[in-house]
Amino acid sequence: MAITKQQKIKFVEEAKSALKSYSTVGVVQLTGVPDKLLQLSRNRLKPEIKFMLGRKSLILRALESIDMGKDLAGNITNTSALVFTNLSPFELNNKLHSNELKLAAKPKQVAPSSISIDAGETAIPPGQGVTDLKAAGIDVKIDKGKVVIAKDKTLVEKGQIISPSVAKALRLLDFRPFTATIAPKVVISGKMLFTQEVLSINSQSVANDISAAFTRAVSLSSGAGIVNRYTIKPMISKGYANAITLGVERAIYEPGIIEKLLAKAGLQASQINGIVKE
Repeated sequence: MAITKQQKIKFVEEAKSALKSYSTVGVVQLTGVPDKLLQLSRNRLKPEIKFMLGRKSLILRALESIDMGKDLAGNITNTSALVFTNLSPFELNNKLHSNELKLAAKPKQVAPSSISIDAGETAIPPGQGVTDLKAAGIDVKIDKGKVVIAKDKTLVEKGQIISPSVAKALRLLDFRPFTATIAPKVVISGKMLFTQEVLSINSQSVANDISAAFTRAVSLSSGAGIVNRYTIKPMISKGYANAITLGVERAIYEPGIIEKLLAKAGLQASQINGIVKE
């Protein structure tokens, strides 16, 4: 739809004003984002988050007014929008991701993960639906007037193409395997730039990384003989076990070793006794 010169000027001026008024500015890509999700997000997230959609040339002109505009400009496409907020970049990312929308599968789409259905009753009335489910390879039966899936079934493995018959069956079962979300591609806040990779970091991933790094550090320290409060107990345990093993091998009569020597002697005596009997 054509817009007037006055409308273009108004958009650029409003964008410039927002760039100066908000502490956090991001670029989001709207390719593949359903209009329903965009409207849902705009309604739910205002007034905390402001969306501005416009032509690429107008957005680029507005970005020229700020110091870090070039960092955002390189990520602008014909389907980009700007988002403004006073939230932190991570809060912005979480807010946007919280407004996801489940989508039905379409023929020839690639499965994002394995798609499986569980055995049990369905809300599908007997009739053509039964034929459609069977065409997708689903084992169904009629029980007391209800369509029942007889057993669990994996319809599509991750990465496989969804066939028309499977897509139709999933729609009948109201199974929506795809998720649409609006995700910031890049965000600036103050003098800092946050990429999509950085924004994807959350408390759980950080905790997992710290835990894995700690485990590796303790293992490395123990192996190198570095004594500290984290390695002292496992090092003592390992040293004690090695001492017991050496004591048994050398037949050293000390507490903790004598019992194992007796057990070893008993076992050897039983073996000898068995040989003699033969």
